[in-house]
Amino acid sequence: MKKLMSALFFVVLSTNVFAGHHAEGEQKDIVDTAASNDMFSTLVAAVKSADLVSTLKGEGPFTVFAPTDDAFAALPDGTIEMLLKPENKQTLTKILTYHVVAGKVTAKDVSALTNATTVEGSEVMVSTSMNKVMINDAQVIKADVMTSNGVIHVIDTVLLPNDVKASL
Repeated sequence: MKKLMSALFFVVLSTNVFAGHHAEGEQKDIVDTAASNDMFSTLVAAVKSADLVSTLKGEGPFTVFAPTDDAFAALPDGTIEMLLKPENKQTLTKILTYHVVAGKVTAKDVSALTNATTVEGSEVMVSTSMNKVMINDAQVIKADVMTSNGVIHVIDTVLLPNDVKASL
């Protein structure tokens, strides 16, 4: 995978409430970390449907903005079901790779950033205000969930590339 600009994250919250938090050598990868937490069941199903499991289990490092099940549920009715159909795999892959930045970008790395290029190829906007970090319109609700091949930042909204947003 082509190495893209590494960027993102600064958040005040950074507690380790995820199941499976271990010492550096024992950490799970991004996929296994997400799969071990019930708030990511839709994300994990989408990653499987888009055939991105082996990529996100790869060496990385990756920074993943992981929408919760509630974030997916906020999409228009029928959107999730439509995206999970085999004929929509390309769109689903585009959406999911828009949630990934190449490199491991922790909360402390973000203070001077205003944008970052995603693996999908588009930029996301980064802003910080009043102890909140926003990625486009999504708020980071938990930062720095460390994995063996990167870091996960939990967000409250599904990020959609502009061309996909226009078609939904």
